[in-house]
Amino acid sequence: MEEFRRTYLRLCKEAGTEPQESLVAQLHETRSAASSVRLDLTGQSLTVESCCVLGRALQKDNLFTELVLSDCMLSEEGAKLLLSGLCSNTMVKVLDLKGNNLRGAGAEALGKLLVRNKALQRLVLEWNALGMWEDGFSIFCEGLASNSSLIQLDLRNNQINHQGAAELALALKRNSVLQHLDLRWNNMGLLGSRSLLDALQQNRTLLQLEMAGNNVPSDILKAIAQSVDHNADRTSTLRESRTRAQVLTKEIQILKEEKGRQMLGLMETIDKQRDEMGRSSRNSSIQLGQLQEALSERKSAVNSLTAKLQMTEAALTLSEQKVSNLGELLTKVKLEKTELMDRQSRDMKKQLEESVQREGKLLKEVNSLSEKNLQLKNKLEESERRCKVQQDQMFSVKQELTNSTAELKLRLAQAEERLDMEKRRSKQALEDMDSLRQKEVDHVNRHLEESERALQDRILKLEGQRLQLEEEVSRVKAAMVTERAQADEDLGRVRAQVRLEEQERLSGLEEKLRGARQARDEAQGRCTQQKQTISDLQARATQHTIEMDSLRRRIDEMQQDLVGKEQEKLAEVTRVRVELQEQIGHLQAERTAQSGLKEKVAALEREMKALVSSHRDTLLDKESELSSLQERVRLREGEIQRMREDEAQRASFLHNAILTYVQGSPLTHYSPKK
Repeated sequence: MEEFRRTYLRLCKEAGTEPQESLVAQLHETRSAASSVRLDLTGQSLTVESCCVLGRALQKDNLFTELVLSDCMLSEEGAKLLLSGLCSNTMVKVLDLKGNNLRGAGAEALGKLLVRNKALQRLVLEWNALGMWEDGFSIFCEGLASNSSLIQLDLRNNQINHQGAAELALALKRNSVLQHLDLRWNNMGLLGSRSLLDALQQNRTLLQLEMAGNNVPSDILKAIAQSVDHNADRTSTLRESRTRAQVLTKEIQILKEEKGRQMLGLMETIDKQRDEMGRSSRNSSIQLGQLQEALSERKSAVNSLTAKLQMTEAALTLSEQKVSNLGELLTKVKLEKTELMDRQSRDMKKQLEESVQREGKLLKEVNSLSEKNLQLKNKLEESERRCKVQQDQMFSVKQELTNSTAELKLRLAQAEERLDMEKRRSKQALEDMDSLRQKEVDHVNRHLEESERALQDRILKLEGQRLQLEEEVSRVKAAMVTERAQADEDLGRVRAQVRLEEQERLSGLEEKLRGARQARDEAQGRCTQQKQTISDLQARATQHTIEMDSLRRRIDEMQQDLVGKEQEKLAEVTRVRVELQEQIGHLQAERTAQSGLKEKVAALEREMKALVSSHRDTLLDKESELSSLQERVRLREGEIQRMREDEAQRASFLHNAILTYVQGSPLTHYSPKK
């Protein structure tokens, strides 16, 4: 309501007109009353400008569903503007224009409103003058004929004559929506009422028609009332038939739903039984497959055990051959070890002899050096430097000797490790290990030969260095006199170191001999272990034979169990067949019940068809009765017209006779006098 008031004020400003104070006050009162459905402007004298603004405001949809403009003293132009605004409104359902003295232009505007507006349901036009102008009222009737929403129309006190009644009759013949029409206190007369009665013979929607105060005979009023009552009865019968049809359709739908549910239940039970049958057959097939798989697994296990026995026998033969080959290899390894020990002892003797020879040579050199110490006094400074260099070279030589001994030790340890690896590998592949061990022995011999060669080369290099030193010593004998004591001390240290190194080498060789003896003992222990393993394998073979016998017994027992299970399955299959036959019998009984239900449904449908046909027959009978009554009414009207014509003829004859009598009476009286 507040928005409507604001739009009214805004449109007044746009139009440049002052808003009507009474109208604004009335809008304010309606806003304070909080009635946003009805707009009541009763008794407000609306000007043309206010009507224009109201029409523009009502062009848009708002909250008003009822508009009351009774006794507002609307002018023709104001009514046009206001009704043109209502043409596009879809919210107003009730329009009250009572007491506004609407005439031709107002009737035309109302006709346009009825043509364009599709929402108006009730129109009150009491105390107007719509019937005074025939053209305007004909436009109004055309709009009423084309309207499809108006249900109630009030045309009391509108000065409608018999011509306007004829226009209304034409509109009622075309209109199929109007239910209530009030035409009281007009001036229709006999002709207008007859035209309306003729229209009611085609219009079947009008349920109430008020005709009081129109100078209509009572028989016509009764005929109109009968036609209206007939329309009401027809609408009531149609409603009842529709309700019965809806009820019957609902019952049919309920029956169909029940049938569908029953069918779904039956189908579900059938599906469940089929699923159960499929599951039982699947389970039986799965169990058979499992039993067959168990039998195949047992057979494969028996075959694998036989193959394992054959493999163990072959492995026993191979192990015996390997044991013999290992014994031969052990003898060969022992011989090779003795040869290596002999070679190492010879090499040690040679090294000792060479060291003794070197010591003799060194003693001779010391004697010669003692003789030449006097010559080396002048060259002390140079000798000191050279002595330092010689000391460094001696240290390097010592380091090289220690490195060579360490390399020899490492090589011997590697050779021992390789021998151990060869022994381990000989257990797995004796034939391959023989060739590998021979190659490794050759490789060790080659390494020893190479080490001997390297030592000989180093000895040769040392001898060359010694010659160079002798040359240098011959040059610096004079300088070495003062350092004789130091040289003697250095020689003693060197001798002690050499002796210690030789003792260490001897101890290392002795340890190697001990390690070789221990390896030989370990090889003998391994041979004994292999013999024990062979005996264990023979015992296992006997155990496998015993297990084979037990497995064969179990296979026989399993076969007996399979026979018993097959018999049980056959019994279950027979029992399932019996159950299936029983279920099939139940299903057949349910099918018979369904057939009975179908027959009942067919009977109900037949009853429905019979009821529909009976309703149609009753409707046809009533229509035939109506047509017969209409024919009787027409015959009576014809008779009445004939009577009236006869009366008119008699009256004319009497009039003529009276005239002739009046005109001819003096002549007749005065003729004898002549």
